[in-house]
Amino acid sequence: MLRLKFDPASASMQLAIDEAMLQWADGVVERRSDGQADPRRDSESSPHQSTELFRVWKFAQPTVVLGRSSKIDEEVDREFCQFRGIEVLRRCTGGASVVGGPGCLMYSVVIATPGEGGLRKIDVAHDFVMQRVLSAVQDQIPEATRLGICDLTLGEKKFSGNSLRVARHHLLYHGTILMSADLSLIAACLDHAPRQPEYRRGRGHGEFVTNVNLDEAKLTESLCRAFEVRPFDARPFDARDGEDSDLLANIEAIAADLMNQRYGDPAWHERR
Repeated sequence: MLRLKFDPASASMQLAIDEAMLQWADGVVERRSDGQADPRRDSESSPHQSTELFRVWKFAQPTVVLGRSSKIDEEVDREFCQFRGIEVLRRCTGGASVVGGPGCLMYSVVIATPGEGGLRKIDVAHDFVMQRVLSAVQDQIPEATRLGICDLTLGEKKFSGNSLRVARHHLLYHGTILMSADLSLIAACLDHAPRQPEYRRGRGHGEFVTNVNLDEAKLTESLCRAFEVRPFDARPFDARDGEDSDLLANIEAIAADLMNQRYGDPAWHERR
């Protein structure tokens, strides 16, 4: 798995990059002659042959992010967001709306899903990723736990929400980790969640979410170890089978197309 670093970008472009990572990985597999996914997790394989990707990033400004099927008028206080100039955007993965921004670390991982079953099963995918993210957090906060489907919690208060999308040969899994976020802003931007885990017990956002005291650099190191991430040094990826040589540029080009198709279109974000 390769760790990617992109230049600072707008909030909508950040979401486009996540989907572009997934599309790029699937496109590489489609172009390989055998048509089979190739995770290449063994230590002897070239890191430039991997189609598994990882990055950590942040929104520069507070941003509301809807799930792919979220109903904006049911999950978001649009009037408040408009008054505060807070963008309301839509991601390509499922789940409910979240608020990102300063003090909130985002991570994104693209994982190969060869064959049938396995990681293509939603519960297996959640377990695979969340075991690793929880382990990384527990390096600093041993008492952190996982509750619900994919929430990370401390004292039954949520500090990490996560979602996924399964494509033909890979899945995209990404999430948030609240470290010094403005919790009052989360409560102000979001209306009552339409789907709630049992452990929430009807609590509003202000009583339900919390920040956790994590060192960002150490957390990033722990995540890289948990996912067996290797740094990408920008050398040519792999010229076989017509694959392009500049990995970052190709993902950014796909993201630019996605911006034109939907992420740059207010109607796509505001639908439903």
